[in-house]
Amino acid sequence: MSEKPNTTMPPKYDPQATEAKWYPYWVNGKFFEATGDETKQPYTIVIPPPNVTGRLHLGHAWDTTLQDILIRVKRMQGYDALWLPGMDHAGIATQAKVEGKLREQGLSRHDLGREKFLEKSWDWKGEYADFIREQWAKLGLSLDYSRERFTLDDGLSEAVREVFVRLYEEGLIYRGEYIINWDPQTKTALSDIEVIYKDVQGAFYHMKYPLADGDGHIEVATTRPETMLGDTAVAVHPNDERYRHLIGKKAILPIVGREIEIVADDYVDMEFGSGAVKITPAHDPNDFEIGNRHNLERILVMDESGTMNENAGKYKGLDRFQCRKQIVKDLQDEGILFKIEEHTHSVGHSERSDAVVEPYLSTQWFVKMGPLAEEAIKLQQSDGKVNFVPDRFEKTYMHWIENIRDWCISRQLWWGHRIPAWFHKETGEIYVGRKEPDDIENWQQDEDVLDTWFSSALWPFSTMGWPDNEAADYKRYYSTDALVTGYDIIYFWVARMIFQGQHFTGQRPFKDVLIHGLVRDAEGRKMSKSLGNGVDPMDVIDKYGADALRFFLSTGSSPGNDLRFYWEKVEANWNFGNKIWNASRFALMNMDGLKYENIDLTGNKSIADQWILTKLQMTIEHVTKFIDTYEFGEVGRALYNFIWDDFCDWYIEMAKLPLNGEDGEAKQMTRSVLAYVLDQTMRLLHPFMPFITEEVWQHLPHEGESITVASWPVKDDTLMNEQGMKDMQLLQDIIRSIRNTRSELNVPMSKEITLYIKADSEEVLKQLERGKAYIDRFCNPSELKLATDLIAPEKSMSSVLSGVELYMPLADLLDLDAEITRLNNELKRLDGEVMRVQKKLANEGFISKAPEKVVAEEKAKEKDYIEQREKVQLRLNELKN
Repeated sequence: MSEKPNTTMPPKYDPQATEAKWYPYWVNGKFFEATGDETKQPYTIVIPPPNVTGRLHLGHAWDTTLQDILIRVKRMQGYDALWLPGMDHAGIATQAKVEGKLREQGLSRHDLGREKFLEKSWDWKGEYADFIREQWAKLGLSLDYSRERFTLDDGLSEAVREVFVRLYEEGLIYRGEYIINWDPQTKTALSDIEVIYKDVQGAFYHMKYPLADGDGHIEVATTRPETMLGDTAVAVHPNDERYRHLIGKKAILPIVGREIEIVADDYVDMEFGSGAVKITPAHDPNDFEIGNRHNLERILVMDESGTMNENAGKYKGLDRFQCRKQIVKDLQDEGILFKIEEHTHSVGHSERSDAVVEPYLSTQWFVKMGPLAEEAIKLQQSDGKVNFVPDRFEKTYMHWIENIRDWCISRQLWWGHRIPAWFHKETGEIYVGRKEPDDIENWQQDEDVLDTWFSSALWPFSTMGWPDNEAADYKRYYSTDALVTGYDIIYFWVARMIFQGQHFTGQRPFKDVLIHGLVRDAEGRKMSKSLGNGVDPMDVIDKYGADALRFFLSTGSSPGNDLRFYWEKVEANWNFGNKIWNASRFALMNMDGLKYENIDLTGNKSIADQWILTKLQMTIEHVTKFIDTYEFGEVGRALYNFIWDDFCDWYIEMAKLPLNGEDGEAKQMTRSVLAYVLDQTMRLLHPFMPFITEEVWQHLPHEGESITVASWPVKDDTLMNEQGMKDMQLLQDIIRSIRNTRSELNVPMSKEITLYIKADSEEVLKQLERGKAYIDRFCNPSELKLATDLIAPEKSMSSVLSGVELYMPLADLLDLDAEITRLNNELKRLDGEVMRVQKKLANEGFISKAPEKVVAEEKAKEKDYIEQREKVQLRLNELKN
């Protein structure tokens, strides 16, 4: 077991010093490692693997903090909790970074060759993986490093090959010529969801294609005139009366002079434009399908870099956008282009390079998605479906999966999983297998690698040892319990994990998917380099500590919604840490050597003891319930209010009475309550603020080596005390009222006052007598009278509360006119409250739909407000007479 660091608790809270010492203790002590203990129920989360392209951002910090909260809670609840860490090779992104570094040295990957380039890529991975682990440590993430994985490690590579080969053998992977999304900058194919669409100001170019028989022309329009050089047809709708006589005839392709056919196809929209469309099968996905239906030639007019090729004739060598300008000029000169209409349209851009994506005819590998999507849809119709939180995101997922297209999985890269396919050098035969062919000298392996998401889709089970179905971790920890991720990668990753998991394991890969939004700046803008509004989570930690950042991130929004980053709110959570520190130090200084075994809550308890113990049980119940439903914002509010308001502002102040008194039994009970409440509170708060809670807990009387493996609090009904709650509520109302009155009249707390309290009943009088010591301590009366038959002194300040009336004769301090004004204002407020409640109770909809308990509560409020109003009116009458 790891040696505990120095646990001296300094007088001032220093989050950096506190946080630096505990993480090595946790890791070295193996507190984060799943044990495989068969007596415990397993609970599993796999981390969404960050890309080894750089350092973690605030989105990663948010995402991983939520996971850490879940795993720490489950570990404390006695589960065999596994949080499996790992990283993604991020094919395009990492290759782009490494190539950028080479360019600085005047080199390209081709100068190095494939093997040397991959060595450089592995060096990059090693460097940035270390950065990521350092950041995980600073965030306090309780990851099981003994099981860390990487998407290119041997085990995951075996899983990728297995999946590829099986899908190929099942006829679900095929190789074919198809229109794909092509990034001319990185020179690789992209899947549909790697394309980001942006509104761009462009134009419709309207042209007249002459008919081959010389009898007129046919009008077409395009947003990309440079592709017309690859046109092989013009299409019209078969029911369009305007063009029916032209179907089967020929048109002349301007500039090129080639004859192209006029075909009929249902795809054409008769109402859009002229109702005739140019068909370029090699440069448009819809045209490709039309071309297939009509056996049209496919003519590529540009190369992989977006430069016009030999099929472009005189435009060969021009960049596609230069070609557009030149061809527009030439068409205008020839009188072919007769109108340019400004048009804002959605243009695809590469997610990685931001280059305009080119629809491009290419031979690629594809996954046939129909059968896999069908399995995923059936899963969502079963009792064992994946639960989306919030559930509205299930519709987002289902819409995509129900309309899915075949997935282009090959990438023209070197960094990634090499496609396990070989081509025979002489016959051209294709061999797909888990191992290379025996006579390898006669075969050439496919140069391409697989889409990064192909391996990431297997993450929940490939990390556990699959395809070995007998692997210990796979058998015990799969399928996983929760996935935490942003709504921006539901299509990219979540959907693919679901259909791959269902197909290859027969199980959903995770029970719940907790969806969060994006971290935005204080103005609601997306964080980006161009705006310069990004925030490095490590900078936040350096300034305010990880606990403050974690508490802000985890409690700052509700599931599924975006989170705005405010430095002020992080600072407020740092202040919360200070409050906890100071309260803990006070409690510890008054423990008087209390041992864990001497904590005893069975004796006589004060009102404050009864109240704080009851409030604690209620907080335990609420926090546990909200964590189970992923309502971390509600957890934050419950904990903050209990710690700051109930424990620090009320109980600790009240605890000073017995701690400074002569009653030894009361002292011992107060110490026990302080120790117990602090212990339980630190456990509840630990998943959110792990460092400060470990520090405080280690100073408290406790059993065990670390709070990370201490048991989660469970509500204890024997510590609930309804009367203590009622007594304390009355005392709080009185103390607050006196403080408010003093504040209104600018009478300091140090100045003694005469205080009369009239109770509405004998029961309330007994409550007052039980709490008399607190009234003396917190109201500072020179004279205190408690009775049911008090006569209000003349010219006194008064307050009417539920069950009591307060009177403070302040003849020398009171401005009579001001008091009458105050009571009139109070009367107006109570009139408003009575009207509001009565309006609600007069609403038939409310009465019929609201639970009986809620209706009863509103009726009780009405009665109480009316009684208070009557008393205020009576007091006004007294002062005016």
